[in-house]
Parts: sequence; structure tokens; C-alpha cells
Amino acid sequence: MNNNEAKIYSFLGLAQRAGKLVSGDDSTMLEIKKNRVKLVIVADDASNNTKKLFKDKTSFRNINCVTYSTKLQLGLAIGKAPRAVVGIKDASFANKVLELIENTKI
Repeated sequence: MNNNEAKIYSFLGLAQRAGKLVSGDDSTMLEIKKNRVKLVIVADDASNNTKKLFKDKTSFRNINCVTYSTKLQLGLAIGKAPRAVVGIKDASFANKVLELIENTKI
């Protein structure tokens, strides 16, 4: 794991503790519909249906959506069971995580 990845996971943990993160398919979808989510992260190993569903919902509402990490890693980062989807509700957290993810993929 490189430095950026470690930062991404620690930001997710921080967001979780700050109450700025929502996880799991249903909860995240609910928050997307209420337009409260700034960034959605879908695990690489989530089902194709899940990926498509969240891509469609987020693009319709102009919310950033990225595919990153694994269900296990996302769950561990926020101190929960494996999660296929997490949503960040805080704009500054979302921007920072998105920036780190984009730098990691290069």
C-alpha cells in the first residue's frame, strides 16, 4: 500500500467518525436521492449491477462516482463489515479523497 492509499483510507475513517460518511447500498442510495452525497466510492469487486446502478444514479445527479479498492478494504477503513459502496457527505472530505484517488491511479 502506497502513501496515497493509506491517506485515502484514513480520510474515510475520519469521515466516518465525523458522521460525514454513509455506507452500504441502501443507505448510500437514500442519501444520493436526497442529494446529500458529494462523492460515491464503489468497490472494484462490487457486482456489475451495483456499479451500473450507482454510476447511473450519480451521473443523473452530477455526483462524482469512482470505482476504487475492495469491499473488504472499504469496510476496514470505516471500521465496519465489508462494504461495496460508501458515500461521502462532506464536500471538503469528498474533494480531498477524490484528488488522492486520481493521483493514485496515475
